[in-house]
Amino acid sequence: MNTRDLVLIALFAAIVVVLGLIPPITLGFIPVPITAQSMGVMLAGCILGAKRGALAFLLFLLLVAIGLPVLSGGRGGLAVFAGPSGGFILGWVVATFVTGLIAQRFVREGQPEVRQFVGFFLASVVGGIVVLYAIGMPWVSAVTGTPLLAVATGSLAFLPGDFLKAAIATLAARAVFAGYPLLPVRA
Repeated sequence: MNTRDLVLIALFAAIVVVLGLIPPITLGFIPVPITAQSMGVMLAGCILGAKRGALAFLLFLLLVAIGLPVLSGGRGGLAVFAGPSGGFILGWVVATFVTGLIAQRFVREGQPEVRQFVGFFLASVVGGIVVLYAIGMPWVSAVTGTPLLAVATGSLAFLPGDFLKAAIATLAARAVFAGYPLLPVRA
């Protein structure tokens, strides 16, 4: 860890805070809101890599835990971890790590742009959607007492927005990768 790594980790934690300023969208049939902060998982993993991206989210979770209102809708404090969206919030660290691992494996300098886009998109979908849902949905089921199948069915409404977030994260990650080559040393 050098100074640049620490700055990038803090910067991405701040970016996730800023994404929280976008108001959440609540659907009536599932107690977890749609937020832009979940796109931060995809961005941090693809741009910073597994280790630094996960550390950025650990820092962010520390800010939440000490009570700062940095979650979408101005929420913060330990109580949010026990609520229905707690699994998704805690899952951000693992999802970012997986997103970063996949991006590091599939995106290389010198590849055709199309392969880089595909690699970033694949990383965003697998880490930022599949892994995050695998952690968050059982949590929602356990906290609310709703059967897991019902939670999974309700979560289908989130997929179009999540794929849009993955596409935006892919475009941003590819632009950063091409314009600011800090990523060949992703960690």
